[in-house]
Amino acid sequence: MTGVEIVGVILRDHPALIERIPVERIKAGSLPDNIVLPALLLRTVSSIDRQWLKRSDVWRVTDRVSVAVRASSYADQIAIIQIIKRLCGGLTGDIGGALRVSILTAGTGPDVGGPANSYEQTQDFRVSFDAAA
Repeated sequence: MTGVEIVGVILRDHPALIERIPVERIKAGSLPDNIVLPALLLRTVSSIDRQWLKRSDVWRVTDRVSVAVRASSYADQIAIIQIIKRLCGGLTGDIGGALRVSILTAGTGPDVGGPANSYEQTQDFRVSFDAAA
């Protein structure tokens, strides 16, 4: 399990977001050049070494996850960033098979020009969870 997978589960499981961005346009790794917009790209920015919890066979993992929003308008880009922040920020619990998940917002990136005159911006999260050692 990774932070990207956890955030992906949350995003793909929210009906209001899926109405705007179908599941097949929420990708990890890279987006195809000709993808229909809007689309989301999830990537791991960094991962802190797993920390062993004494008297346990559990490791605490902390991943920094970036969700890039690629949209055809600036208004869509901003609206989708806000939805993603509300969905993931401050979330705790067991999510997508991961135990004791904690998700904090970790900053919004700059507005950048995406491919084919699209609008792009990232929202980062700090995703911590317990994983079997």
